[in-house]
Amino acid sequence: MSIRMPKTALGAWSWGAGAAGGDQVFGNHLFEEDLKPVFKKAMEYGLCLWDTAAVYGEGSSERILGNFVKEVSRKDVILSTKFTPQIASASPDAMQKMIDGSKERLHTDIIDIYWIHNSLDVEKWTPDVIPLAKSGQIKAIGVSNHNLAEIRRANEILAAEGLKISAVQNHYSLLHRSSERAGILDYCKENGITFYSYMVLEQGALTGRYTEENPFPAGTGRGDSYNPHLKKLSALIHEMEIVGTRFDANPAQVATAWARLSEIPAYRGKKFLLLRNCTRISFQILKKRLRRLLTSWILITLI
Repeated sequence: MSIRMPKTALGAWSWGAGAAGGDQVFGNHLFEEDLKPVFKKAMEYGLCLWDTAAVYGEGSSERILGNFVKEVSRKDVILSTKFTPQIASASPDAMQKMIDGSKERLHTDIIDIYWIHNSLDVEKWTPDVIPLAKSGQIKAIGVSNHNLAEIRRANEILAAEGLKISAVQNHYSLLHRSSERAGILDYCKENGITFYSYMVLEQGALTGRYTEENPFPAGTGRGDSYNPHLKKLSALIHEMEIVGTRFDANPAQVATAWARLSEIPAYRGKKFLLLRNCTRISFQILKKRLRRLLTSWILITLI
């Protein structure tokens, strides 16, 4: 099966609550009543690719998204979810069991993009996705949080069965560019693989909303990660604001435009933010304005 890969996906990591969920990682408490208007408005604007995982909030993210999906035409939605090895059972059909749970929560028989969430034992888990693809349970195969050697090896395993990786999903942003330096972006372009960047906004750190005076919620995953660096980040946010004034764009839109103008599809999380003006921002202007900070010691310590 083939599937179109939109330039922008909306991530549901911060939806719901529970282990690895919105409350513990983000400090959010977002449920159906909060998120239904987000889903509706996004669909109106043609943003139809929704990304989640069985592990997010112990299935609560998938469950919330699935309740929205069942109210629209299935053909209008592209569903992306993940197999996470760390929560897999010891059963020989662990991947089948996990996708069965995802399909039930998402109210669908077919997953459009199914990801192996991380590289824990590529040799063991990559072969297990093959019967899912051949039986028509999934349309496209993705790998997430894999390094270049692991991506190559997964593709070799799939190629032996006439399949291939369709997409890679790794952390990539103005602050986190390891996939670029490691050659993963080049490999994807050379092999017709769509590279999806997640955490383009660094969980809100690149939006300008959070400062030393208004930090991330204490005791959360993102608070622990970013609060110690907010003073240093203020210099980059200021530069992004200068860029944005030319295009009536805020820092979040500048960060998203940077990813999109690098020809990398971007994942946007939590609440829906309009992508207006992003395509009007000149990549050359971004490159010129931000080069000084991106190559300075200020940011190297954060990457």
